[in-house]
Amino acid sequence: MSDVRWLSAEEQQVWRAFMTAVTKFTGHLDRQLQRDSGMPMAYYEILVALSEAPERALRMSELATVCHSSRSRLSHAVARLEKEGWVERRACPSDRRGSIAALTDTGFEVLERAAAGHVTAVREHLFDVLTPEQLRSLAEISRAVDAGLTVECAQVAREDFADF
Repeated sequence: MSDVRWLSAEEQQVWRAFMTAVTKFTGHLDRQLQRDSGMPMAYYEILVALSEAPERALRMSELATVCHSSRSRLSHAVARLEKEGWVERRACPSDRRGSIAALTDTGFEVLERAAAGHVTAVREHLFDVLTPEQLRSLAEISRAVDAGLTVECAQVAREDFADF
């Protein structure tokens, strides 16, 4: 335990403030989407990823990577989205083991309706409360944290989605 780099009092305050803000913010966005559109944020993120993909379709492994989701969580979510008629799953033509998730026209319409409220909530609780300088700092900080995790997360994704 002597080689552990414990957080200083100031670092603990920063860490806790960061976690509180992220937890409250994502919770608020999830509640807003549930209330206004009847879907959790995880489903919204899947629909967005598919809407931005060529032909509105992605191999499940790519979709999981884009959505930062585990294999089992993504499979469950896509199954629920299929039941709603928002996504359809089909066999991957280049690899029989893989499957592709595709956004249906109904799913795209649902996404379009949900987007306005979601973007409004993001704007009101992130962009409108920060100065332009704070936004630049947040972007820089976010890129640094992301870069510090990229290699480790990529390795985990390769292991988790090898047969997906």
